[in-house]
Amino acid sequence: MLENLHVKDLALIEEADIDFGRGFNVLTGETGAGKSIILGSINLALGAKASSDVIRTGKESSLIELSFSLNDDQIAKVREAGIEVSEDGELLLQRKIMPGKSVCRVNGETVSVGQLKELSGTLLNMYGQHEHQTLLKASTYSKMLDEYAGEDVFSYLLMLKEELTKYKDLKSKLDNQETDDSIRSRELELLEFEVNEIESASLKEGEDEELEKRYRFLSNVRKIMENVSKAHSMTGEDNDVNAELLIGSASSLINQISSFDEEAMELSEQIASIEDLLRDFNRALSNYEGRLNFDEGEYREVEDRLNVINKLKDKYGGSIEKIYLCLEEKSKKIEELQNFEEFLRKLEKDIDDSRKKLLLICENISKLRTKASKVLEEKLIKALGDLNFLDVKMEIKIIPDEENITANGYDNVEFLISLNPGEDLRPMQNIASGGELSRIMLAFKSVFADSKDLSTLIFDEIDAGISGVTAYKVSEKMRELSSDHQIICITHLPQIAAMADSHFLIKKGVMDGRTVTNISSLDEDGSVSELARMLGSDELSESALANARELRLKAKR
Repeated sequence: MLENLHVKDLALIEEADIDFGRGFNVLTGETGAGKSIILGSINLALGAKASSDVIRTGKESSLIELSFSLNDDQIAKVREAGIEVSEDGELLLQRKIMPGKSVCRVNGETVSVGQLKELSGTLLNMYGQHEHQTLLKASTYSKMLDEYAGEDVFSYLLMLKEELTKYKDLKSKLDNQETDDSIRSRELELLEFEVNEIESASLKEGEDEELEKRYRFLSNVRKIMENVSKAHSMTGEDNDVNAELLIGSASSLINQISSFDEEAMELSEQIASIEDLLRDFNRALSNYEGRLNFDEGEYREVEDRLNVINKLKDKYGGSIEKIYLCLEEKSKKIEELQNFEEFLRKLEKDIDDSRKKLLLICENISKLRTKASKVLEEKLIKALGDLNFLDVKMEIKIIPDEENITANGYDNVEFLISLNPGEDLRPMQNIASGGELSRIMLAFKSVFADSKDLSTLIFDEIDAGISGVTAYKVSEKMRELSSDHQIICITHLPQIAAMADSHFLIKKGVMDGRTVTNISSLDEDGSVSELARMLGSDELSESALANARELRLKAKR
């Protein structure tokens, strides 16, 4: 669960700490006080796109920290993502936002924004103010059903994606086959010429590198011979003055005085070593010089061979390895053209086999969806009944279309619903009421929360468009959810706020001439006072407070 949120220098927040509790956490406050900034900061900490505009004016950066205590399942999933977590399950997310960049850390280790986003689904689920609008998009229904159906569906969808790619490649290959005999004949003739050109070169792996090295040597051998001869003359040939003679003379002079002084003896040993090294060097240099020669015929042969290889590289690939890969492809194409009718029959069979595999995978996906839909229907009907809908009927309709296979299968998924007595089932996207959509989305969230190991659910104004008895029903559903999950909720409804285990007040004020958003945890009296304000009381009269206390007592009961 989310234990703590720490925010510093973000928008209107100078510095804030919220210690969330188990059960039902409620955040309330006047419109514009900054409630959405609080939940926005959680989104930012989990990798949402950040602009430097969020940094508090006059500050160099913003800092957001989230502290979590994870259950065993969450620990395993976080470790699978390559992030180390201690056995006690403590996890600290930090994001520092600066102009033009941000730094993200998990338990002190720097991570990418992408890694943070991957973690978010494991740590919590957030319901935004306008998320219920997704219920108006029929394209999202199959995704919602698949999410409820679980891992088996996603395994099949992965298989489907791979097989669909194979099928499309085969279809494309068939579509690109030239059926004109004269064109195929010309293509075959060209391919045979190219294959012969490569094969006749008899290339060997690594040959080009050895030839380049030898060519570089032969191209510079005259310079090498000239420099070696000069060096030999300076160090050891029988000239009047050379390094070997000079060092020999110096060695003799130092040797004559070595018996007079210990330091001179050390110098004598050093120069004797130099003299030996120089003799060894001259012998090696002489041997090297003796092996140096320039063969004009070899030079031309190496040059011509390199020209052949480089010409083939230009035509068929940048290396001998790539040339042989090209040879393999062209040889295969020749075989196809020489046995064109047989090739076409095989290609058509492969396409037919691939389509059969696709249909089988889609059928398995459809069966899993159908099975899950029956359970989901029942649970949604019950959840919607708990939310003050008078007479709920619902059908999840799955319509297979074998002629329209996509990466999502061949099913068209429709959510049909009737919320009032006497009304026919109709597509969910035709429901106009925002309040109805909010409650339907809450029903989905409650059912999905029970099917997944999500410890924290966050709701930003789930109460949009509802009031009266319905508000009580929604508050009861939220309270029911909080018995098994940590719920964090921004609300304007006193009926929901009254259910809180932990109540936080978000208030805008002025400090040192600047607007500041402050967050405070309310005790029982503070919660009652805030409920009185939410009930519409301008002044906290005794009657208003009594009304708030009654609401709180009813919630507790």
